[in-house]
Amino acid sequence: MKELFTPLSDETITSLEAGEMLRLSGTIITARDAAHKKLVELIEAGKSLPFDIRGQVVFYAGPAPAKPGRPIGSVGPTTAGRMDLYSPLLISNGLKVMIGKGLRSDEVTKAIKKYRGIYFAAIGGAAALTARCVKSAKVIAFEELGTEAVWELEVEKLPLVTAIDCKGTDLYRSVFRHERI
Repeated sequence: MKELFTPLSDETITSLEAGEMLRLSGTIITARDAAHKKLVELIEAGKSLPFDIRGQVVFYAGPAPAKPGRPIGSVGPTTAGRMDLYSPLLISNGLKVMIGKGLRSDEVTKAIKKYRGIYFAAIGGAAALTARCVKSAKVIAFEELGTEAVWELEVEKLPLVTAIDCKGTDLYRSVFRHERI
């Protein structure tokens, strides 16, 4: 299993293939529907974003409050398709890596291929286990959104699967197309 560290270089991204399992360590951010909507509104209004999305790793998750002695509560992936309306614009503005669960739209897959990005699937239903990979956490944008605020997380050995590689190969559609998921 490959061990990857953020930020991911273009060389690393292009070396990964759909279906490949890995462990990711380093700095990532969380962002869900409400945060994506705000980011797109800022881009469309020609305004600056509260953080640099270029080369960023975005985990589609809304962390639960931390328990005593922990940096964060449960933090599991949300359905990535909920961000599909916003993702192509963010990808065209430099977003490289997304983490979530489930299928992505054809538009997102095309943007991933065009801009040499990648989409990883995280393990759904294992939010408490995923939280154990988080070493530190802090809100960096849109605090008013509560659990949907943008968090910066320091993760160690977060288990992931390459779901859509930079060539547009989609694990969900190519491997599982004949099976019910």
